Parts: sequence; structure tokens; C-alpha cells
Amino acid sequence: MIKLSIPDMSCGHCTGVINKTVKELDAGAAVEFDLTSRTATINTSADPAEVCDALEAAGYPAALVQH
Repeated sequence: MIKLSIPDMSCGHCTGVINKTVKELDAGAAVEFDLTSRTATINTSADPAEVCDALEAAGYPAALVQH
């Protein structure tokens, strides 16, 4: 499970694009969003760096949040 800070995420459209992007990498991924803190928690088998790269390409640069 990874937690990402996604500063440009602000609405339901944003979460939809992010969810679609993650599921293109891992169809079985589960994504939970917190729009208030602009974070996403993703349960995925995909490599975290690959997820960040894909989100950046989709227009939502993301950074890993250390637990």
C-alpha cells in the first residue's frame, strides 16, 4: 500500500482521472481519496515509481508520503 500527496487533485473529475490511471497499471488496485489533504492511498501491486510516473503523465504529479 502506498500513500501519495497529489497537490493538483481538487475535485471528483481529478479523482476519476487518477483512479483510471492507476487501474490501467493494476486493474485490481483499490484507491481511496482524501480531497481535504489532497492525498490518495492506493493498494496496488504496481511499483510506486511507476504509479508516480503515470500520474505525472496524466497531469497529476504525485509524491510518496512517508508513513
